[in-house]
Amino acid sequence: LDADGGIVGITASAFSALSIEPALVLFCPNYASDTYPILRDSKRFAIHLLSADQTAEAYAFAGKGKDKAKGVEWHLSELGNPLLANATAIIECELWREYDGGDHAIIVGAVQNLVLPAEPVTPMVYHKGKLGALPPLG
Repeated sequence: LDADGGIVGITASAFSALSIEPALVLFCPNYASDTYPILRDSKRFAIHLLSADQTAEAYAFAGKGKDKAKGVEWHLSELGNPLLANATAIIECELWREYDGGDHAIIVGAVQNLVLPAEPVTPMVYHKGKLGALPPLG
């Protein structure tokens, strides 16, 4: 959340698992992102694996400026992170380390909580610059 209590976030094309013990994940925001300084200062964040139905959210958080979450359903978690509704999974983290990665920061988060939906949802995929979903397997 920003100083006004608004949701901030970025759309990342990728993130990675880093370690099992301790449980660590990483992603790499651009230093020029309006979200980066808020993320760095808050020391916590939530990684959302979006569902195939959340293209509006993906595009909204890919933009710049305030009010990225206008019209988006969300609630505040017990850890203080804004959580979007209908995600495939959400990984809540505390900032563990930050490293320089050229024009991007390498943000390593220590996993604090995993949120899964009550009913399975189809995950979003990003391929060749487009958002979509895989066909059902089986």
